[in-house]
Amino acid sequence: MAVPAPSGGTVPRVPVLRAAVASVSALAAIGGMVATPLAARGGDVRAVLAWVVVLGLFGGSFAAAAGLGGWRRASRAALAVLVATVVVEAVGTRTGVPFGHYDYTGALGPRVALVPVLVPFAWFAMALPAREVAAAIVGPAARPWHRIALGAVALTAWDLFLDPQMVGEGYWTWPDGGAYRGIPLGNYAGWLLTSAGVMLLLERVLPPRRASRAAVAQYAAVAAMQTVGFAAFFGDAVVAVVGGAAMLPIAAAAVVRVRRTVQ
Repeated sequence: MAVPAPSGGTVPRVPVLRAAVASVSALAAIGGMVATPLAARGGDVRAVLAWVVVLGLFGGSFAAAAGLGGWRRASRAALAVLVATVVVEAVGTRTGVPFGHYDYTGALGPRVALVPVLVPFAWFAMALPAREVAAAIVGPAARPWHRIALGAVALTAWDLFLDPQMVGEGYWTWPDGGAYRGIPLGNYAGWLLTSAGVMLLLERVLPPRRASRAAVAQYAAVAAMQTVGFAAFFGDAVVAVVGGAAMLPIAAAAVVRVRRTVQ
C-alpha cells in the first residue's frame, strides 16, 4: 500500500506489525548481547539471555523475511530451515557427521531428538541475514550459486564466534577437543556444507529480491558486537581477531552496497 505524499507522489507504507516485530526483536537481541558478559558465568541467567538473544535475532530475521516475501512465505522459509537443521543436528550428535563428535549438555533447556530447541532457531536467525549480505554483495543479476556460496561463507563466519562462546558457556562440547578453542577444524567444513544447504533452501522457498537493509544491518551489528564482546568483555583476543576478520569485511561490503540502492 502507499499513501499520497505532499508533493503528489506516494510514500511507501511500512506494515505496523512488521515494524513492531523488528523493533522489539532488535531491542531484545541487543539488550541480551550487552547483558550476557555482565552476568555471572555458569548461572541460569546466561542461559536465559541466550534464549533472549537468539529469539530476538530470529524475530528480526523473520520480520525481514516477511518484508521480502510476505508473512506466509517467511513462515515457510523459517519452518523449512528449522526442520532441516534439527535433522542435521540430530544426525550430527549421533554420528559425528558433518560437524565432528560433539554433545549437548542440556544447559540450554528443552531438547528435541537430543537437540536443544533453541539451536534450529539460531540457524534461521543468522541464515537469513547471511543470505541477504550475499545478495547485496553479488547483486540481483548474479547466478543463484554465487549467493549460495557466499551466503554459506557468511553464515560459517558467524560460527567462528558462536562455537567458542557456546563451548565456553558449557552448552556443548567436543569430547576429543580441537585446534580452535577446543573445536575441531572439521566442524567448520561441516558448517560450510550445512550452510550451503540452508542457502539453497532459502533460495527455493524465499527467492531473493533486492537485499533487505534490515537483514544486512542485523548481520553487521552481530559482527561488530561479537568482535567487541570477545575483545573487551570475554577477554579472548584470538576469537575477536579470527571472527572479526571473517565477518566484518563481509558485513562492510554488504553495507556499502545496500547504501547505494533504495530498498
